[in-house]
Amino acid sequence: MSDERIRITAEMNRTAFQKKAVARMSAEAVLDDAVAFFSERGYKSGKTGRPNQAFVMGVREGVLPRVTAEILVQANVGKGKVTMVTISGFGEQLSVHLADYAAHLRAAGRVAKPSVPEDED
Repeated sequence: MSDERIRITAEMNRTAFQKKAVARMSAEAVLDDAVAFFSERGYKSGKTGRPNQAFVMGVREGVLPRVTAEILVQANVGKGKVTMVTISGFGEQLSVHLADYAAHLRAAGRVAKPSVPEDED
């Protein structure tokens, strides 16, 4: 393996990001939200030909000639019938944006979560 390939592989491993988050919206709405979120940040983003999947692509970041990420969704998970979102990708700046997106989903979930009134004595 060439030195350049070794450096690229090491950088991909160093900047890798993979997290799961729960969204309290439909799978289609999550994908639309992800596409808008990353497009606003200057990345090329869209739905793939596969169902329940979106891509994120960016230009050179450091030694990486191109950065990529994918957003996978699985609808109706668990008792609450929530959408499970898997976020994975690599890149120095892209990893930061992926973490921001995971936090964005979690914050939206806290806002959308119905409050349960406490029992009054």
